[in-house]
Amino acid sequence: MVQHLGQNTAFTYGEPPRQLSAALAGGALRVLSERITLASQASGDTVILGPLPAGAVVHYGMVTSSRSLGSSTLSIGTAAEPGKYRDGGTFTAIDRPNTFGRIAALGVKLPEAEDVLLTIGAAALPSSGEIAISIFYSTDQ
Repeated sequence: MVQHLGQNTAFTYGEPPRQLSAALAGGALRVLSERITLASQASGDTVILGPLPAGAVVHYGMVTSSRSLGSSTLSIGTAAEPGKYRDGGTFTAIDRPNTFGRIAALGVKLPEAEDVLLTIGAAALPSSGEIAISIFYSTDQ
């Protein structure tokens, strides 16, 4: 059988062997976490979730809601790319964490700091309840 290497192990086992940055292997996992009170926020509104530092490597995100969001959609990303981490999609699971992450945005270092935004689409959010959103990432420090 042929043995294959992934992109990171090819770097480590290549010639000459090189060490990966701590953000990609062996670094501390960090979290950007926010809770949002549902209050009929309108479609098109955004909520600032917080900053990610330059050099951060995003691994995955998680969203949990205390109630179904009905036909409202949630996108998680930046002002320039609203669906960078999660494309607009409905969320009807109650009190059940749902992981998210788009492959193009995972496992790569951010060239510069960015503010992460939640963008509401399709319909207003419900008038009561809460959403918790966490983005798990690592850095070289």
